[in-house]
Amino acid sequence: MNRIDQKFQELRKKNKKAFIAFITAGDPSLEVTKKLVVSFEQSGVDIIELGVPFSDPLADGATIQSASYRALQKGVTLGKILKLVEEIRKETQIPIALMSYYNPVFSYGEKRFVEDAKRCGVDGVIIPDLPPEEAKELIGIAKQNDFSTVFFLSSTTRKDRIKNIVNASSGFIYFVSVAGVTGARNKLSFSIRKSIMDAKTYTKKPICVGFGISTSEQVKKVASFSDGVIVGSAIVGEVAKNSGQKDLVQNVSQYVSRLTRVL
Repeated sequence: MNRIDQKFQELRKKNKKAFIAFITAGDPSLEVTKKLVVSFEQSGVDIIELGVPFSDPLADGATIQSASYRALQKGVTLGKILKLVEEIRKETQIPIALMSYYNPVFSYGEKRFVEDAKRCGVDGVIIPDLPPEEAKELIGIAKQNDFSTVFFLSSTTRKDRIKNIVNASSGFIYFVSVAGVTGARNKLSFSIRKSIMDAKTYTKKPICVGFGISTSEQVKKVASFSDGVIVGSAIVGEVAKNSGQKDLVQNVSQYVSRLTRVL
C-alpha cells in the first residue's frame, strides 16, 4: 500500500475528506516548490499534485499555462522534478502524485519513469491526455511497482466507459467538475453530485473533484458529496501573485490553510 492509499484509509477512519493541492513544479523555482510542499503539509494539505511543465498543456487554462511556461524557461525537466521529490522525501512523507502530459512520460520511457519515480518517492501519476484504453502497458508497470494511476471521469462520461475508467484507476479517481480547461470559477454547477453518486455505484475507490474550485464555500460544498477536493489554479495564481516576495511561502500557505480548515 503506497502513501496515497494509506492517506485515504487514514481519512476514512477519521470520517474526513482529502484536500489535494496542485502546484507547478519549478514555478517560481524548484527550491520554492520544495518549501511549499513541506509547508502545505502543515497547512492541512493531504496530498500534493506536482505539475510537470509542458509546452502544450491542453487541459489547462491561462494560469497553469503561464506557470508551465515560466518553469520551462528556467529549464525545469521531468528528471529534475524526480530529483526534487527525492530531496522532499528527506523532510516529509506527504503523498505526492505527478500531473504530467503523456509526451514527457513517453519520452522518458514508461518503465523507466515508473521505476525512477517510485524510487525517488513519487506515489502516482495523473496524465490528462492518456485515456485508460491507451494506458494498458503503463497500468501494468504501475501495478508491479505499487504506483497509482489516476484517470478522469466527468458528467459527460458515457456509462459504458465508467466501469473501465474506475477499474484502471488506483489511488483515487479524478472527477472533472466543469466542461473545459482548468481555472478558478466564481460559480460551479453542483449538478455533478448526481454524476458522482452514479459513479460510486461502480466503485469503492475515492472520487475527488477538481477543476474550477477556488473558494472555501466551494471546497466545503464539493467535499459534502465526494471523497476529496482538488485545488490547482487558485493556488498557482497565489504563487504567481507573491512571486519575488520573501514571504511567498508563508502567504501562499496561509491562503491554503483558509481552504483546508473548512474540511
